[in-house]
Amino acid sequence: MTVPAGGEPRGGAGPTLGKLSPAVFERLIAPHLGAARPEVLVGPALGGDCAVVRLGAGRVMTLTTDPLSVIPCLGPAASARLACHLLASDLWTSGIPPAYATVDLNLPPALSDEDLGAFWQAMSDEWARLEVAVVAGHTGRYPGGGGSVIGGATLIGVGDEGRYLAPAMAAPGDRVIVTKGCAIEATAVAAHLIPARLAAALAADGMSRPEAEAALARARAALAQVSVVADCRAALRVGVRDRGVSALHDATEGGVLGGLLELARASGRDLRVAAARLPLSREARAACAAWGDIDPLWTLSEGTLIATVRPAFASAVLGSLADQGIAAAEVGEVLAGSGQLWLTAPDGTVRTLREPEPDPYWGAYDRAVREGWK
Repeated sequence: MTVPAGGEPRGGAGPTLGKLSPAVFERLIAPHLGAARPEVLVGPALGGDCAVVRLGAGRVMTLTTDPLSVIPCLGPAASARLACHLLASDLWTSGIPPAYATVDLNLPPALSDEDLGAFWQAMSDEWARLEVAVVAGHTGRYPGGGGSVIGGATLIGVGDEGRYLAPAMAAPGDRVIVTKGCAIEATAVAAHLIPARLAAALAADGMSRPEAEAALARARAALAQVSVVADCRAALRVGVRDRGVSALHDATEGGVLGGLLELARASGRDLRVAAARLPLSREARAACAAWGDIDPLWTLSEGTLIATVRPAFASAVLGSLADQGIAAAEVGEVLAGSGQLWLTAPDGTVRTLREPEPDPYWGAYDRAVREGWK
C-alpha cells in the first residue's frame, strides 16, 4: 500500500500525491530506463504489474516492486501480511508464482524494536505461507522518515516462457471478468479506522441494526480479501493464452475503473464494460459515503482481479473461481482499439474514458487522520 495521504498536498500546492499521472509518467519516467536489453520481454509501462525477462532454455523471470507500509489502524503484523499480499498479487498476474523476495526497510527512528519484530515475524510467516524465500535486503533506521511507508520490496518468480501472461496478450472478443467487487481495500480500512462513521452510513442506507452490524463485520473481514493470489490461482487452473486466461490485472489505486482503463492502455485494446455488472456491495457503498462521498468505482480496490479470457473459456474461469468461493462477474469484452474504456451506464448511455481520475481515497484518508474521524 502506498503512503496514505491526501490527493493533493496540504494547501493545494505542488504535485498530486499517489500514483503519477500517465502524462507525468510518460514524460519523466518512461523515456529513461537505463540500458535496452533484448532479453527484457515486458518492461515497465502504465497498467503493467510485472516485468518479464527471458533467461533462456525456455524459462523466464518475472519481477514486481512495491512500497512497504505500517498502517497505524491495522498495526504492524496485519500491515506486514497485507504488504506481502500486495506484492504477491501483482506477481501472480504474470501467471508465474512468486519464489524469492528482496526487502529494503528504511525505518523511522520512532519505530520500536518491538514493532519491528512484530512486523518482520508476521512478514516472514506470510512469505512462508506464500512459498517465498527472502534472499537479500537492507535494514536500517534513518532520520527524515516518520510516515507510514517504511521501505520497499521486490518479488521474483521463475517459470516457463509459455506460461507467462502480459496485457498485450488480450485480444478482441475476449471476455472481461471482475472478481469480488469494488472499493475492497477502502472498505476494509474504513471498518478499522472510522467504524462509527461507517456504522452511521450503513444506518443511513436503510439497514436495520442487525443488518448494519452484519455489514460492518463483513467490512472488517474484507481485510482478508485484500489479495488476488487465490483469484489468480483459480483462474489460471483453466489455462493460459489461447487455452484460457489471456491477461490479468490487479485493481488497486484508482479502483476498478482505473484498473480497467490501465489494462486497456497496457494492452492497446479498448474495453467495453457495463457499469451495472460491476459488483458493488452495500458495505462498500456505505464505506465510500463514510469517507466523504468518494466514488467507489474509482477508489482503492486491492483484492479485485480483472481478467481477460478467451470466449470459449469464460464459463470455465467463472466456475473455477466459484469452486474456490470467489464471487466473480463477466462485465464486458475486449475490442479492437487504442486503449480506451467504453463504459455503458444503466440507462444505456456510453462514456468514453481515456484518462484515469485521481483516486479520492488519499484525500479522504488524510482528512480522517488529521481530523480524528472515528
